[in-house]
Amino acid sequence: MQKDTMQKGLAVRILSGAAAFTTVLALSACGSGFGGNATSTGSGTAGGGGGLTSSSSALTVMIGSSGNAETNAVKSAVADWSKSSGTKATVIAASNLDQQLAQGFAAKKPADVFYLSTGSLAGYAANGSLLAYGDQLKDTSDFYPTLVKSFTYNNKLYCAPKDFSTLQLVINTDMWKAAGLTDSDYPKTWDQLEAVSKKLTTGKQTGLVVSGQYERLGAFMVEAGGNLMNADSTQATANSAANVQALTYAKKLLTDGAMKFAADTGASWGGEALGKGLAAMTIEGNWITGGMQSDYPNIKYKVVPLPSGPKGQGTLEFTNCWGIAADSPNQAAALKLVEQLTTKSDQLGFAKAFGVMPSIQSAADSWKQAYPQLAPFMDAAAYAQGVPAAKGSAAVVSDLDSKLGSLAKSDPKTLLDETQKNLQALLK
Repeated sequence: MQKDTMQKGLAVRILSGAAAFTTVLALSACGSGFGGNATSTGSGTAGGGGGLTSSSSALTVMIGSSGNAETNAVKSAVADWSKSSGTKATVIAASNLDQQLAQGFAAKKPADVFYLSTGSLAGYAANGSLLAYGDQLKDTSDFYPTLVKSFTYNNKLYCAPKDFSTLQLVINTDMWKAAGLTDSDYPKTWDQLEAVSKKLTTGKQTGLVVSGQYERLGAFMVEAGGNLMNADSTQATANSAANVQALTYAKKLLTDGAMKFAADTGASWGGEALGKGLAAMTIEGNWITGGMQSDYPNIKYKVVPLPSGPKGQGTLEFTNCWGIAADSPNQAAALKLVEQLTTKSDQLGFAKAFGVMPSIQSAADSWKQAYPQLAPFMDAAAYAQGVPAAKGSAAVVSDLDSKLGSLAKSDPKTLLDETQKNLQALLK
């Protein structure tokens, strides 16, 4: 949850993260039990809906981790399930999840269970690498509908959403007070955001600092009533009037000096800019709490909802799911493991360990009671939209990101027309 690996804690939330791992070659030896005597009760192919393979084989769980806290939490949860179920299971924290997953699939020896991003789903689903097990989950109605949509391909839910994150406005409260602003000044509209950003800009301090990429500026698109693709990623909408309006607004903030991209301040992401006093505000996700706690513990900040745009509230959400390999010889056990890892108790445990938000609605109140200061992130589930999930869309978004850094000197419509063309080419 790949693109944002330079940001602490963000890597897993958007796409894939990194953790210590001995060597790429270990993937082929990670032992999904392919030498065991597998039996099948029916079809274990990517189509799902039939029986699942079942055997005495141990499971391998591959994750992209944001750090030791996440790795240890997943290992502990898997170990607890393994002890109660009697099925052995090993967790591997990949150093490059995308690469190691691809190698495993190519060698016909993939991990049984693994983190899977929205950007990777369509490609692996299309080539038959994944088990579409959504219709065999005990209960899918508890997952947030937008998360379910993110992992649905050709009308089949392929995997259970693991957790999610959203973007909101994060404010340095000391800078806010120093500017003579109060709680009543928290911006509710684009005009108000522009006004407070200008007021907070002084010397080396910029009112609003964000990463110069779709994964942040896309929140403005949603607030204007747009996004790069429609909800199920079957139609390109990149050059819509709403998106042009959003980037035109962002460009005005840049040219007026009220907003800067993090790279232009010498920071690698918004959290660093906030922590180093380069920004009074930033737009980030709930992963920012880990970075601030570890690197800038003395900075006081507050999370408030992003201001509404022309079409109301809006933001982006990022998520991963628990994928199961079509070639796993023990899909039945893999499914039981995934069901345990997505229970309320396990998801709240992960939230406490490394800051993610549970993917099930029944855990929302408990999460907000535990972290009331972060409630705006969870409340955004009601209006957040996902990033494009069409096969090949990650490369198109990456291309757009490479150009957004120069938005202040570019024509928004021209940038979006090129992205529209590239996205449409994926759908032919």
